[in-house]
Amino acid sequence: MSNPRKPTPHTQLCSHDTHAIHYRDANLVDELIGKASFVEVFVRQTFARKPSAAELTIVDAVLVTLMEHGLTPSVIAARMVYSSSPENLQAGVAAGLLAVASRFVGTMEPAAGLLRRIVDADEQGAAEAQRIAAEHRAQRQPVPGFGHHLHRPDDPRAVKLLALAAEVGTYGRHCQALQTLAQAIDAAAGRHITINATGAVAAVLGDIGVPPQLMRGFAVLSRCAGLVAHIAEEQRDPSDRFIWDLVDRAMAPPSPIDQ
Repeated sequence: MSNPRKPTPHTQLCSHDTHAIHYRDANLVDELIGKASFVEVFVRQTFARKPSAAELTIVDAVLVTLMEHGLTPSVIAARMVYSSSPENLQAGVAAGLLAVASRFVGTMEPAAGLLRRIVDADEQGAAEAQRIAAEHRAQRQPVPGFGHHLHRPDDPRAVKLLALAAEVGTYGRHCQALQTLAQAIDAAAGRHITINATGAVAAVLGDIGVPPQLMRGFAVLSRCAGLVAHIAEEQRDPSDRFIWDLVDRAMAPPSPIDQ
């Protein structure tokens, strides 16, 4: 009995020959360079379809939103690692990208999973939102996409993204689910809890068909650009020694009792 042959691994993302390079079915030189934006090509490559004007607006807005938020853990990591290896700019960027995770920048992924639960519950969406709020409150865990140490009572980035989705016509079931979840969280907490930027990102990307497991990729793409900007500033006006000295002074040595 013969064994069936496994399909040959392949990619549809790029092909090339002596005279041309193709991104999927588009000629890079003749159809893309100077004619298509970076965001448009990114969406076409990632989702194998041409995005609408409204979808491009949303993706571009999300990338701009997530690019920068000051000296966050990812930025501090990037600056410090770059200071140790200035010959490798990519090392600093890579260090910063490792911090795009479940607590900072990357929380749109778990938030999107919660919104998907509400959307899938259909007419029982409000009840599902209440269950989600109760689960997190019982575990004393913050709900991904909610809360912010600085922006209160509302995160202006979230307000803008949701308004933009309504303006361009992409506001749909995921944005509605976010509002439903927000009401349930407020009721469970007995006070208003901020919808933060990653909560809004999860909603607006969900409504243009981005699956939860890919959403963090948008944060990685956006924050990568922001980290390059921070390294450029570090090259012009270094802060690495200040950060190092600040931590060194602030972290007191252990007392004899602790040793």
